[in-house]
Amino acid sequence: MSGQDWIAKLGLEIHPEGGYFKRIYTSAISQATATGERPLATSIYYLLDQAEPRGFLHRNRSDILHFFIDGGPVEYLLLDADGELRRVRLGNGAADSRFLLVPGGRWKASQLIEGASHALVAEVVTPGFDYADHQFCSEALLHGEHPQHLETLRPFLPRR
Repeated sequence: MSGQDWIAKLGLEIHPEGGYFKRIYTSAISQATATGERPLATSIYYLLDQAEPRGFLHRNRSDILHFFIDGGPVEYLLLDADGELRRVRLGNGAADSRFLLVPGGRWKASQLIEGASHALVAEVVTPGFDYADHQFCSEALLHGEHPQHLETLRPFLPRR
């Protein structure tokens, strides 16, 4: 199926992080966190396509598990607090992973690579996602925390 087929079939909407998404699960059980009550887990479908080929640089307090479903390859750029920048590919190829854990607090961006028309993943966030736990990166913040990666990550900064 094409990216547009997935968007229609799954009822995906534009995501503020770039790409498209739809929340598909929210746990009925909640837990206390430092920033308030959160469901134990939430889950979304997330898709990048040629019209929305990048996910913007952001971080979340919760751990996020990514499961590759279709298309690809898609590359995730992960920036640790110590400044290490890693690239991880998800897809169907021999060199690709089909699963990625992004621990809470890590900066994350994504992009289609190698001419991929789309990439569909499922994400599970635990404790569950809440925008109060989410932060987009800015050029000033990236320059202050990790200036050595500014040129590499500038294309992944949110459009304002």
